[in-house]
Amino acid sequence: MDFSELGRVIEALGKDRGIEKDVVIDAIEQAFLVTARKKFGIQGEYETRYNPDDGDVEIYQYKNVVEEVRDPILEITIDDARQLDEDVEMGDQLGVRIENPNFSRVDVQTARQIIFQKVRDAEREILFAEFKHREGELITGIARRYERGNIIVDLGKADAVLSRREVIPGENFKTGDRIQAYLTEVVMTNRGPEIRLSRTSPLFLVKLFEIEVPEIQDGTIQIKSAAREPGQRAKIAVISTDKEIDPVGACVGMKGSRVQNIVNELQGEKIDIVKWSDELEDFARATLAPAEISNIMTDYDDRAMDVVVEEDQLALAIGRRGQNVRLAAMLTGFKVNIISKSKLQEKITKSVDNLLQIDGITEARAQVLVQGGITALGDLTVMGSEELAELLDMEAAEAQGILDVIMKSIEDGSVELQPEEDDELVSAAAEPRYVGILEEGSEAGDEEGGDRFGEAERRLREELAAFKLK
Repeated sequence: MDFSELGRVIEALGKDRGIEKDVVIDAIEQAFLVTARKKFGIQGEYETRYNPDDGDVEIYQYKNVVEEVRDPILEITIDDARQLDEDVEMGDQLGVRIENPNFSRVDVQTARQIIFQKVRDAEREILFAEFKHREGELITGIARRYERGNIIVDLGKADAVLSRREVIPGENFKTGDRIQAYLTEVVMTNRGPEIRLSRTSPLFLVKLFEIEVPEIQDGTIQIKSAAREPGQRAKIAVISTDKEIDPVGACVGMKGSRVQNIVNELQGEKIDIVKWSDELEDFARATLAPAEISNIMTDYDDRAMDVVVEEDQLALAIGRRGQNVRLAAMLTGFKVNIISKSKLQEKITKSVDNLLQIDGITEARAQVLVQGGITALGDLTVMGSEELAELLDMEAAEAQGILDVIMKSIEDGSVELQPEEDDELVSAAAEPRYVGILEEGSEAGDEEGGDRFGEAERRLREELAAFKLK
């Protein structure tokens, strides 16, 4: 059987589609192996070999050498076998070449379909390998069409998907528009490799800065954290390895030229650039700028912080629709509670007044108790005399006397166990939807569990000591 065209097909596929010659040859051999089994019997044992010298596909059928043939597909007599190979012995297996397979048009069509399928599979593997290692890079393509609201982007050798949720709100792309995006992942599906893009990822913002700021490319400046609310506002934290270079100024550029190019790419998204600090409280102050922070109380176990601000700084700290505090939470990876200083002072005053209901507790002692986390008489009922004595620096007997008075007052109903509660202490709170801190071996975008954060009210008892009443 002459397959003189096969050589040219193999060469063309290798040149045009980048498929290795061995892959195409294997596809051809496998295709005709399937066709041979279908034509000559599936119970037979066959082998196909492509002969590059004459462009033929040689088909061999293996048969067992026996004295008497019961199944001609599987067996051959010793006499017939020795006509093909005089050295053959009983019990050997002999490969007999099928000289004229006489494949029908349907057989050839089946082989062709198998070849095309295997070539397509090889192309998919090549594309997957080519783009898989480009995950995490910026990539540019042309918008070709919309499918179920998603934009299909032509990358040249392959199409990528920019889903509607990965498009910046307000963006509208037309067919033929150039699109720059972040390659988030490449996954193999039944239809081949799917290349997924994003323009809303905080890492898209990071990559744009890497392009615009040469100092980031050479490692002089590092982006340590990034957070975005796509199309509205973003924050990045930067640090310089060279003390002579201002990381914020370098990212802004001369007259804001560098950051403005990025703002234009992000459809006018406002970008705040802050200086990174290893000291969490200093960094938190920077992330909440332009608000001035009075005090920060941090709970490292629950990864949360209470930020105390003056009344006139409250709106700035929270930001428009809570945007500033949400970005600060993502940038730091901590839940952030914004607390008005006046409300906190009012809370402390009410706590002191509640403790002053007992004659043995003076105002000075009440202040000490509040700073020690005791904010109500109810808290004292669970304390022992030794613990109270140590806290107030008094004799255990005197402490026991105070506790006795408290218990008696509670029994006759002459005191309030807790101060009256008015408004919520926390004016605004935000949990990090994802952690913006960029660390090796972790992915920005990992969500923090909401249940791990406690309420500021619960922690107030333990942290009032850190707040200096002014």
